[in-house]
Amino acid sequence: MVCRVETKAIALVCGCYALLVPALAAPLADRIGHYVPEKAQRFSAVHDGAGSMKIEPIMDDKSLSTKLLFWHRGVIEPYSGIGEHFHNRCEEMFVILSGEAEFTINGRTSLLKAPVGAPDRMGSAHGIYNPTNQPVEWMNINVGISKVYDASDLGDARVGVPKDATPQFITMKPDRADLKPVSHMNGAAGIVLRRRVLGPAVFSTPWAYVDYLIVQRGASIGRSKMVDISEAYYVISGDGSVTVEDETAPIKTGDAIPVDLGQSKSFTIGNAPLELMVVSIARDIRAKDAFAAVAANTN
Repeated sequence: MVCRVETKAIALVCGCYALLVPALAAPLADRIGHYVPEKAQRFSAVHDGAGSMKIEPIMDDKSLSTKLLFWHRGVIEPYSGIGEHFHNRCEEMFVILSGEAEFTINGRTSLLKAPVGAPDRMGSAHGIYNPTNQPVEWMNINVGISKVYDASDLGDARVGVPKDATPQFITMKPDRADLKPVSHMNGAAGIVLRRRVLGPAVFSTPWAYVDYLIVQRGASIGRSKMVDISEAYYVISGDGSVTVEDETAPIKTGDAIPVDLGQSKSFTIGNAPLELMVVSIARDIRAKDAFAAVAANTN
């Protein structure tokens, strides 16, 4: 059965909402997505999963010219989750920012503690379940080989299944202890803490990498741009401002900032350090491979 959800939920769960985020020509302040928990909608039995969850889109398929389909933010309620399903034309990654959850990839399940994520490669199956009595802060990022979303449900809520002590799949751990200092990032002041938590080899779509970084007090990120690589930034915590091309806008916890191909960007902190998660999508596979080759030669 393919993507069985309520009709009103299709726009959110399947990423087919075309009008929620302004077009790229809109002012920067209007292009930035904002997670407002009170505005999140509640859905039940997502992909035949247990219980219910709240979902709000913070980016969609119009946010970037590259193949980002959507970035969702929300909460998985206690004893609830997303049933196991697979994608043949796109890749997803579930991320939890609080608590713990049971992640499943291709029928193998492990209990993981936040903050953590698990990428689901194109053609693989995945699901997630919150087995606790506390809500779990959750994100979902989807990148395709085109702007067309697909999903097929397996009718498996993954409740009470056997679990592996060691995950039998790739995980992403944005751990502050693993960050490395970068002085004067792109020519700016101070030290930024940074780590590439997932590289190009993980993904089979134009999804290029995932970075985790913290812009500390007294630091900033200088202006830079990439012709063949776009980026989507999510503010995990903190506040400050972002400049994209010649426009500057304030940013805070829960904001999602699109930076398209060839656009310059820079970041400045405000009252608190900026903790950022960065998802990068290449123009196409060829551009991704070229980026990976350059990165390999410089490391």
